[in-house]
Amino acid sequence: MLAHDYATPTGGAEILTRALRDGLRDRGHDARWFASSARPAGGNGGLADYECYGAITAPGSAVQAVNVHAYWRLRRALASFRPDVVHVGIFLTQLSPLILPLVRDFPSVHEVHWARAVCPIGTKTLPDGSACEVPAGVVCCRNGCLSLPRWGIRMLPMSLWRRWRSAFDVIAVNSEAMRRLMVAEGFGPLEVVPPGVPDRGPRPPLIFPPTVAFAGRLIHSKGVDVLVRAFARVVERVPDARLLIIGSGEESRSLEGLAAALGVASRITQVGWQARPDMEKRLASAWVQVVPSRSFEAFGMVAAEAMMRGTAVVVSAVGGLPEIVDDGRTGRVVPPNNHEALADVLAGILEDRAIAERMGTAAREVARRRFLEAAYVDRFVAIYRGLCQ
Repeated sequence: MLAHDYATPTGGAEILTRALRDGLRDRGHDARWFASSARPAGGNGGLADYECYGAITAPGSAVQAVNVHAYWRLRRALASFRPDVVHVGIFLTQLSPLILPLVRDFPSVHEVHWARAVCPIGTKTLPDGSACEVPAGVVCCRNGCLSLPRWGIRMLPMSLWRRWRSAFDVIAVNSEAMRRLMVAEGFGPLEVVPPGVPDRGPRPPLIFPPTVAFAGRLIHSKGVDVLVRAFARVVERVPDARLLIIGSGEESRSLEGLAAALGVASRITQVGWQARPDMEKRLASAWVQVVPSRSFEAFGMVAAEAMMRGTAVVVSAVGGLPEIVDDGRTGRVVPPNNHEALADVLAGILEDRAIAERMGTAAREVARRRFLEAAYVDRFVAIYRGLCQ
């Protein structure tokens, strides 16, 4: 049984959960997905085999803390299915920690996808942009990360999670950076299981114009504004450069305004959320893909996907992102929130198509060696078998 807050193909963790379920089924296992009915933006059509109540709007605040419906529906599903193993992904935003006492009765795995496991806002970053290096608690309110009402709502599930964390036999993390973060919060021992992406053929040869791409949520922590500012400097060196932005979010309008103010709106294509096939078609022409996050990223699925496509990748030096890119060979690693450094690196790649092709080829070789979806599924199968012996 796979339990995860959402069952829509909208985020990296959800896409990974679907890949795990389908991969298990391909190997002859009966794998089923339990999730909430909540539908994030662009998430029409749930993929779950079992559903409980979930909410994206105001009622969701209470759901995060205590989703009684999730408890009862999962209890019923477990009683009827009787799985050999329960694998829990993200649960703090919909299912709530109330499901953990049920998990205790089965061999169980918790796969940590992001910093919400130890940080009530999931970024492990302070309001001034610096990294937070203290455990969650009253300090979250004192430092201005959460208002008092929101602090109460967020800290209750965190408290329950800490109380019941022994429900899991194995806790898996997706990067060494996430492992270090969890160890600093008193968790351990931990298994490091890097995510996997589907193997695929390489993209076609690069053609003009030289294009930079971003794919993800348009929110402050993703640093897309930093990319737009960097791009405005890039066109001074590479006049034919173009920027493709794929995704939706609260900063969509402000990014359009920023591009206009910087005089580069005509060189930027912002297309909103795209279904996976449409997104892949658009990204195939990118010379370089950027992950300019300013907050902690546990891994970075879009970076691994770009590498598997055969695209050079530029990432911020936050969280697990630097673990994905071999700086100077498969892409570049730049300081977060630094548009000057990002612009210099991007211009250097866009000025020479041979560099972009060489980095992209190396990136695909590394991705096929380190981030294959099949290897990711096999790693968890081995963990399950170890629990069932």
